[in-house]
Amino acid sequence: MDDLHAVLNFWFGLDTDDAKTAQSQAKLWWSKSDDMDAAIRDGFANLVEQAIQNELSGWENTAEGRLALIILCDQFPRNMYRNLPESFAYDAQARVYCEAGLQLQADRQLRPIQRVFFYLPLEHSESLADQDKSVALYDALRREAPEAQRETFDGFYQFAIKHRAIIGRFGRFPHRNAILGRTSTADELTFLAGPGSSF
Repeated sequence: MDDLHAVLNFWFGLDTDDAKTAQSQAKLWWSKSDDMDAAIRDGFANLVEQAIQNELSGWENTAEGRLALIILCDQFPRNMYRNLPESFAYDAQARVYCEAGLQLQADRQLRPIQRVFFYLPLEHSESLADQDKSVALYDALRREAPEAQRETFDGFYQFAIKHRAIIGRFGRFPHRNAILGRTSTADELTFLAGPGSSF
């Protein structure tokens, strides 16, 4: 198996039903696991570095290749460097791959569940303009999803709204402050003490 499909198969599994994929891969995507973090670090660290160094530029020629680049820069570092500043170090590059792909409408060539992760660099951004775009994209995605899968994609839309609300309120994600060495305001500390303050 080539590296590109190794990334996609690892992240999305092999099921072709998007709702089933969302269910079967949820633990990988959203749970914290030292073993899984280590597996991603051991299996993909070299590819992450290549993506950052623009050594995989040929992958940009296909929608799936661009998606794999986004996952390498946006998702895998969050596992590889959990609770370290490096976990966010490649976000800007992920947004570059995402934004250029949107201009080319590469996202339209992907399965809906794959588009969730194509758009995620915008949801991870601390720019309100990016957050507005994220909410619009996830709103369109849920409207276009098959009726049987609408609940799955409504959930992703609700998460986009929650991310935007935090950026709209604070201009940044307060839960990143300690990791990035930023000083939290009194309002942020109150927020962090409550539920739903981190993702």
